Amino acid sequence: MQRIHDGLPAPLGAVWDGRGVNFALFSSHATAVDLCLFDPTGRKETRRIRLPVRTGEVWHAYVTGVFPGQLYGYRVHGPYEPDHGHRFNPNKLLIDPYARQLFGRVRWHDALFGYRLGAHRGDLTMDRRDSAQMIPKCVVVDPAASWGDDRPPRRAWSDTVIYEAHVKGLTQMRRDLPGSIRGTYTALGHPAIVDHLVKLGVTAVELLPIHAFVDDRFLQQRGLRNYWGYSTLNYFAPEARYFGEGGLHGLRAAIRNLHAANIEVILDVVYNHTAEGNQLGPTLSFRGVDNAVYYKVPSDAPRLNWDSTGTGNTLDLSHPRVLQMVLDSLRHWVDDYHVDGFRFDLASSLARDPFEFNQRSGFLQAVAQDPVLSQVKLIAEPWDVGGGGYRVGGFPAGWSEWNDRWRDTVRGFWRGDPKQVPALASALTGSREIYQASKRHPWASVQFVTSHDGYTLQDLVSYNDRHNEANGEENRDGHTHNLSWNCGVEGATDDKAVNALRMRQKRNLLATLMLSIGTPMLLMGDELSRTQQGNNNAYAQDNEISWMNWDVGEAEDPHLLEFVRALVQLRAGYGAFRRTAFLSGGQLPDTGLKDVYWLAPEGREMTEEDWSQDLRRSLGMQIGNDVRDGRRFLILMNADPEDMSFQLAPDFPADEFVQVFDTRIPGGIVRDSPFVLKPGGDFALEARSFVVFQHHDSKPADARPREDAP
Repeated sequence: MQRIHDGLPAPLGAVWDGRGVNFALFSSHATAVDLCLFDPTGRKETRRIRLPVRTGEVWHAYVTGVFPGQLYGYRVHGPYEPDHGHRFNPNKLLIDPYARQLFGRVRWHDALFGYRLGAHRGDLTMDRRDSAQMIPKCVVVDPAASWGDDRPPRRAWSDTVIYEAHVKGLTQMRRDLPGSIRGTYTALGHPAIVDHLVKLGVTAVELLPIHAFVDDRFLQQRGLRNYWGYSTLNYFAPEARYFGEGGLHGLRAAIRNLHAANIEVILDVVYNHTAEGNQLGPTLSFRGVDNAVYYKVPSDAPRLNWDSTGTGNTLDLSHPRVLQMVLDSLRHWVDDYHVDGFRFDLASSLARDPFEFNQRSGFLQAVAQDPVLSQVKLIAEPWDVGGGGYRVGGFPAGWSEWNDRWRDTVRGFWRGDPKQVPALASALTGSREIYQASKRHPWASVQFVTSHDGYTLQDLVSYNDRHNEANGEENRDGHTHNLSWNCGVEGATDDKAVNALRMRQKRNLLATLMLSIGTPMLLMGDELSRTQQGNNNAYAQDNEISWMNWDVGEAEDPHLLEFVRALVQLRAGYGAFRRTAFLSGGQLPDTGLKDVYWLAPEGREMTEEDWSQDLRRSLGMQIGNDVRDGRRFLILMNADPEDMSFQLAPDFPADEFVQVFDTRIPGGIVRDSPFVLKPGGDFALEARSFVVFQHHDSKPADARPREDAP
């Protein structure tokens, strides 16, 4: 029998304690809150309970006789006054912002909107149709979960190699997975997937959003789906479309399996906006619970939503209760799902307090002092679309950032653009001028050639122009500034010379990524030449355009996977590529050598005149801690279309360098007859190539490479 008691105002959400469920909902401006219970189908409302107590701004009740699996939602009463920012409408069933699981999907219908959709412009008369049949139901969950001996890998930032992936995209076309689990969380943790990641050498998987999200109405009208997931409906519930038979447990098992392989799990999270859109959007959750609190509204026009995200709304983290929700959500994923970190989409919006970016914003300060969140990996996408929102280098100590300047510099250099060499030197060494001022380390720079947002690596070297026709927007969407080069032919071709050049360019870009100081991020499938057929905005392509074709790599570039594995292994083996301190050009205490030498092809250190030559497309770099045990490297890069001779000065302070890695070789590793470059000698550096030499001291008989501390 269900009995109703006052209950407690904390914790928020629906919490089962073995006897019943405590329901608690924050709403500052509500006048009453109804809890609606549903049958197992979610179609029939079985009971409506007016929450009996309001403590402060939290409405609550304790209901006995309610168990895990119970479906529920809320109807919130209050003023419907759009001109004052209030959009309460008890005719709309609402999702609990703290729901731990959702049942069903949004079924688009005009009844989901709080006002009469289709009325003349400016008419926001309340819509009184019931939306319960179109809205997902919240699920009471059993909080108990067995994790056994699972422990977070706690990989050091300097050792981290990130693999950006999509749960479904990574697993849907893997033929040795059982068909019933493809595209699910369970597939993510399957031995075949884990083994691929382990052999690749990545240390962290960064998953595109798995918070519950919706397929936007305009996409469904085009026959498309929200593939990427950047349209959040709830911040505590995992997206159910990836459940499969394993449900919530499938996600936990996947994380545990990845941890067992010493691979961390990082979630891409979207706390900057929600699926409810602008002031003309639907009423699904936050808007109906308390619009004027959850969303930023202009003080002089509260009828509108203030937007720095480009999606129509912006969550107001300057309000303590909204900030609390975000922090509670983050801790929930760390504590209940054992995730190891977060990549924050449009993170600049989170640090606007309330409308301008502030390094001392409530959000950034709260995370910094939180005993749980301050210990996990925190990655900012350091921009949004509002004025003053581009903040690369602007986040405080403890944060890493996506470094799009690195991406653009490296793309431009290998494309052969002028004036790239000075910026390339910075990119290769961790972007000191960006991150050192905030007392951060080189690993604060998360470096990537490609990401989900834009071309894949194969497409970057195969297309000059975007080809987004499948998105239904007449090819108007997506970036136009791609810094791509098709190597002479647009798209797929049988031209052997063009394909050979594309292979070389991919290797040049990957080598630069993995051997630059900083934190490298590899896009899912780039190791297997995944293509999106020139689509650089595949956010709505839940199909083979976006899914990873595990078979194409063998035909397109059969040695690329071997090449990437070798690169990651080279990076992991030597601290020269994993430094925790910035290079300064100063002398090392043991040898008197500089920590970095920048070299011109003529065999001398670069001069100011060399750096200022706009058409210079080559660079040599010597780095490493010591020459005595193979820990010092010479890297030669030539993005010019012409071959050149690269010399080593006769008085160069080293014995000899042995060629160990070369992008002209399909697998990268130089195994037979490596070239030995001695002071006074020269090396024929081919056009568009990247070559690595390792120092070899010919005098000690036992000299050999060994691991060293970064």
